[in-house]
Amino acid sequence: MAETVKREFGKWRSFFWPVHNFELKKLLPMFFLFFFINFNYTILRDTKDALIVTAPGSGAEAIPFLKVWGVLPVAILFMLAYAKLSNILSKTRLFYTTITAFIAFFGIFALVLYPMRDILHPTEMADRLQAFLPSGFSGLVALFRNWTYALFYIMSELWGSVAISLLFWGFANDTTRVSESKRFYAMFGLGANFAMLFSGPAIVYFSDIRSKLPAGVDAWGVSLNYMLSLVILSGLLVMGIYWWINKKVLTDSRFYDPSELQKAKKEKPKMPLKESFALLAKSKYLGCLAILVIAYGISINLVEVTWKSQLKLQYPNPNEYSAFMGYFSAITGVATILMMLFVGGNVIRRFGWGVGAMITPVVLLITGVGFFSFVIFRDALTAFISVLGTTPLMLAVLFGTAQNIMSKSAKYSLFDPTKEMAYIPLDQESKVKGKAAIDVVGARLGKSGGSLVQQGLIIALGSLAAITPYIAVILFLIIGAWIYASKSLSAQFSKLTAEREHEHTKKKAKEAKAVAEPQPTT
Repeated sequence: MAETVKREFGKWRSFFWPVHNFELKKLLPMFFLFFFINFNYTILRDTKDALIVTAPGSGAEAIPFLKVWGVLPVAILFMLAYAKLSNILSKTRLFYTTITAFIAFFGIFALVLYPMRDILHPTEMADRLQAFLPSGFSGLVALFRNWTYALFYIMSELWGSVAISLLFWGFANDTTRVSESKRFYAMFGLGANFAMLFSGPAIVYFSDIRSKLPAGVDAWGVSLNYMLSLVILSGLLVMGIYWWINKKVLTDSRFYDPSELQKAKKEKPKMPLKESFALLAKSKYLGCLAILVIAYGISINLVEVTWKSQLKLQYPNPNEYSAFMGYFSAITGVATILMMLFVGGNVIRRFGWGVGAMITPVVLLITGVGFFSFVIFRDALTAFISVLGTTPLMLAVLFGTAQNIMSKSAKYSLFDPTKEMAYIPLDQESKVKGKAAIDVVGARLGKSGGSLVQQGLIIALGSLAAITPYIAVILFLIIGAWIYASKSLSAQFSKLTAEREHEHTKKKAKEAKAVAEPQPTT
């Protein structure tokens, strides 16, 4: 009886905590490395939005212009410089140099650029440009008017791409065995989401500092100083933990063997954009998978910008806007952790791949209908909603918040796992080349597609408010294509999986038969 209880306890322990005690020496530093990187990411993400959306002469309509004409070209230049430096510096020095560059910029912004904004910002010239250009270019003019804020937005966006995707995951992939990755990577993801439980309340606390300051003090400037001090401190901790891992963990043969890892990991193929499109056009399976990835990126982009425009109407003061985003980040962290622990795997296990893949677009569709209904039909709903003791604007903000929280938690717990599972039944060539092609096409079209659509509509119609009905229609069409592709891919996935299992069963039966048959004597 005691042995049975012990065995069952061991099974449950390995399910919830699949880590040996001696492996904590490697797991915990990596956990906290990702924790502090994502801690900074959350603070910077919420702060950059508050800066741009509530800046003088600006609003959420500036974000599509900023992503296309600011983030994209600077990201390309940064990657070219990073590739050049990677040929000159060792991996450790390159890590320290990159993190130091970010810390230095955010320190300069807090100490120099923001305090001198009135001198540095070309307000009069921006006013003349705004009077000369059509109203649809107001977002572009806003970037020129508040160029230091735009630069802050760009560097904050780069932190997410560089520190998380390039530095952390590049380091993790270089130093983690395949057997470890199956158990550790989920823990790393939890570390990133746990960071939001701390960064969110920190944003709220320092954003609410306005009530504690005397009249005439720039409360937003004080809040910025505190939050960017946290960013700098967290960046220093990132470098300290990285140093510790290199000195104390990677020198232990139990955790790191360069020759072993070099054999286990194959170089990811690089595919030009033209070849990527050609491969996706040939394969219906890979084409449907690419539609899922692209549709998610465009849908989130379309909803977020409209939601942030409503947020500015509800919270025009940067401190209030930032505080709200802090609450949003904390709740998102809680929802994502709960979804990852209790929902994602259970849904896929019990109801299958198709249901798991379908939940994210259905969630976006249902919450999108509610959100855009309150935005578009605000005036007609005022009398009805006043009975509830609130306003259409506040309900639109709440629906948009719910949509963003649910979509992000569904992405990490359901969308990402089902997307990765879809590659499993493919043959090795399709698996490797298909993933490379989808990464190229999906990353480019998903991130920039929504911004290009919004930018074109804003130029044509003049404002974000005017384009909202069109954005709603485009969003629902994209989600419709997403659902259709999910259904098609589900049928293909089931068929392909059944074929692979049948082949595997036949192979095992053939092997068993060969073993059972008597061997001829000589």
